[in-house]
Amino acid sequence: MSKLSIIDMIALILVIIGGLNWGLVAIGGYAWDLVAMLPSMLATVVYALVGLSAIWTIVIMVKGSKTPTV
Repeated sequence: MSKLSIIDMIALILVIIGGLNWGLVAIGGYAWDLVAMLPSMLATVVYALVGLSAIWTIVIMVKGSKTPTV
């Protein structure tokens, strides 16, 4: 795998944060949705960034899967 860029690392961190947040929702119901506790506009921005990061992570995976194997 090639070295990850700063954008790649930020995207992966945001995807991890989103996954952990959903894990908390699954364990404790919506009372543990930490992002939802943020002010409405900020929560919307965080949700959008996590979603875009998930799409970017798919791009990283597709690029990595096209490397030739010997």
